[in-house]
Amino acid sequence: MDADGLKGMYLRWLTEMWGAGKFEVAAEIFTEDVRDHNAYPGQPAGRAGQVWAARMVRAAFPDLAFTPDVVTSDGKFVTGRWTMTGTNTGTMELLGIPPTGRPVTMTGQEIFRAAGGLFTEVWHQEDIGGMLSSLGLEPPPVIMRLAARRSARRYRRDRRRTTAPAADRT
Repeated sequence: MDADGLKGMYLRWLTEMWGAGKFEVAAEIFTEDVRDHNAYPGQPAGRAGQVWAARMVRAAFPDLAFTPDVVTSDGKFVTGRWTMTGTNTGTMELLGIPPTGRPVTMTGQEIFRAAGGLFTEVWHQEDIGGMLSSLGLEPPPVIMRLAARRSARRYRRDRRRTTAPAADRT
């Protein structure tokens, strides 16, 4: 497929599948076993995982809309950066967060690799921190300090376990 064809597939993924909730588009643009290099916890593998992720986000933000900011392709890979807007009127299941009713703006980007006219791999990054901030869900500094101390203690404990001589680990 040429670069323009891949750009078109990317735009279908962004505006039809994610933006309009037309999940059947997944069968037209992804291989059954597409590999997601940044899968979310609990995300099914393959094409089913791509639909699962889109459904989960759309459930939390039913009115979401995507604007493609940049889309470029070399005929084998296509990459894009987007801006999403929406209102958090549904539960964010992945994070266990109830609806806030607040509007949100979030950015993200992907790299897709294609073969045989379908996407076979995806790498993605979303600005989850920015989204949580725009929803007013930033933890207070005291909570962050406590969490950082707990994380440091766990890291030191785990590190001692893995670096201790075998006789000391029993």
